[in-house]
Amino acid sequence: QVQLVESGGELVQPGASLTLSCAVSGDTFTLLAVGWFRQAPGKEREPVAGISQSAHNTFYAPSVAGRFTISRDNAKSMVYLQMNNLKSDDTAVYYCAAGPTISRNRAVYPTWGQGTQVTVSR
Repeated sequence: QVQLVESGGELVQPGASLTLSCAVSGDTFTLLAVGWFRQAPGKEREPVAGISQSAHNTFYAPSVAGRFTISRDNAKSMVYLQMNNLKSDDTAVYYCAAGPTISRNRAVYPTWGQGTQVTVSR
């Protein structure tokens, strides 16, 4: 059974950088695409970035393109989200999710982590 655990969220100032990690347990990691989503208070959960099984395909939300980078280490069953030049609008709970294909549609991902809080504030 696949389980995901996010880590790395914290309180940072605007302009700072932060790396989120998603540890994926189970023996099927290389068969899984992984997405990062985020949910701010009172808002819908939205896609942030995604990466395919081979890492050949990725996507980014327009609001984070050029600032965030998603990557994966198949040997360690880990997915990372490097976030640079953080803004207050990036404040949210960040979730990683695993599924059979890379997609911006959260319904494609049957397995989710518990989330990690990122707060960007002075």
